[in-house]
Amino acid sequence: MSEVHIIGGGLAGSEAAWHLANNQIPVILHEMRPVKETPAHKTDKFAELVCSNSFRSDDHKNNAVGILHEELRISGSIIMKNADKYKVPAGSALAVDRELFSENITKSLKQHPLISILNEEIKTIDPNWENVIICTGPLTSENLTKYILESTDEDSLYFFDAIAPIIYKNSINMDICWAQSRYDKIGPTGSKNDYINCPFNKEEYYEFVSKIIESDKINFKDWEKDTPYFDSCLPIEIIAQRGIETLRHGPMKPFGLKNIHKNGEQPYAVVQLRQDDMNGNIYNMVGFQTKMKYNDQINVLKTIPGLSDATFARLGGIHRNTYINSPNILNNDLTLLSNNKIRFAGQITGVEGYVESTAIGFLSAIFLIMKLSNKEIKLPPTTTAMGSLLRYITRKDGFDNFQPMNINFGLFDEIIFKKNTKKPKRELKKYKKEMISKRSLGDFKAWHQSIYV
Repeated sequence: MSEVHIIGGGLAGSEAAWHLANNQIPVILHEMRPVKETPAHKTDKFAELVCSNSFRSDDHKNNAVGILHEELRISGSIIMKNADKYKVPAGSALAVDRELFSENITKSLKQHPLISILNEEIKTIDPNWENVIICTGPLTSENLTKYILESTDEDSLYFFDAIAPIIYKNSINMDICWAQSRYDKIGPTGSKNDYINCPFNKEEYYEFVSKIIESDKINFKDWEKDTPYFDSCLPIEIIAQRGIETLRHGPMKPFGLKNIHKNGEQPYAVVQLRQDDMNGNIYNMVGFQTKMKYNDQINVLKTIPGLSDATFARLGGIHRNTYINSPNILNNDLTLLSNNKIRFAGQITGVEGYVESTAIGFLSAIFLIMKLSNKEIKLPPTTTAMGSLLRYITRKDGFDNFQPMNINFGLFDEIIFKKNTKKPKRELKKYKKEMISKRSLGDFKAWHQSIYV
């Protein structure tokens, strides 16, 4: 059997390689780091988490991303296996020790007898390669991007993504800050105190927002100035410019928090910090993506109550992300319309988020396994998280404003209730999510079992 060439060792590429190799299909995994670096990666490890260390909500009954977590667990995902193994306290979210997470995945891939690793930049696709999966993600090299454009005759789409700073815990003043999860929600570890909260009064908050707006920002090149941001990764400067109160109803919302140093009163605003490693030595600033220049970033962030002596393990940054116009150029099995030897997977397809990228990596491998086994391609049902994501990125309904998308309940097939279903609106909304989850996981299990028959 001829080998499969996977380009890119991120979440999608790692997931695809793992499933192919475990199905006795040899893989050559091409990763350009460390031969050629990217603007955002810090290591040469596979599945490195560049931005947050959070996989978001792990609640599969009430959250769409939680359903996707469960579907990946059912599929035997190497990404989810390691996320569960190296999770850190994060309330109801699943967050991981990013170093241990990527180290173990790298070790597993390197030790697999059917996975060969080549550290090199792939600039063009060798026409002799029979099966290729491009998983180069949002930081695809300029050379490969040019090749893709020439191969698809499509205009490329870009958007900016920003990174939040990370702080050493021992430099946080806990006489000012306190540990508490919002609304005392109990996380997977059983704790109600998974976040560190830095409180602001009204005067402090207004002054802080002014400093953010006045800070020196990164200047973009002329060709970058019209590039849009992805909404879930907006820099705090962009949010602040939308109105003085906007941040305190976004990443700085104080609701559900009580300051133990102020007789339990709710602060006017907060900055929350979430554990980033298993030892609890470093914490990242939740939702605090920023494009401030480093000097201004340090000066502004140190005015946050409790962080005047903060030591930063990493400052925030910004980089350009790249994705293809998937609905116009991909079949529903993720192959190129113009060349069915080439598949795409991961963030480059227009899914946004760690588990979303992983899921498309898994599907690219499964579809290829079906092809190489001379089986009919069976798509996951659109009642499932994976099926609904796949439908979104490969839709053929004339959709002309394709943008990156996280998994959400709006993508699933509508669930129809019997006419006699009478519940209060709030209860009905919760009940509906639970029913979507139950249907999704049941349908996914059935599909997953069927593809190996």
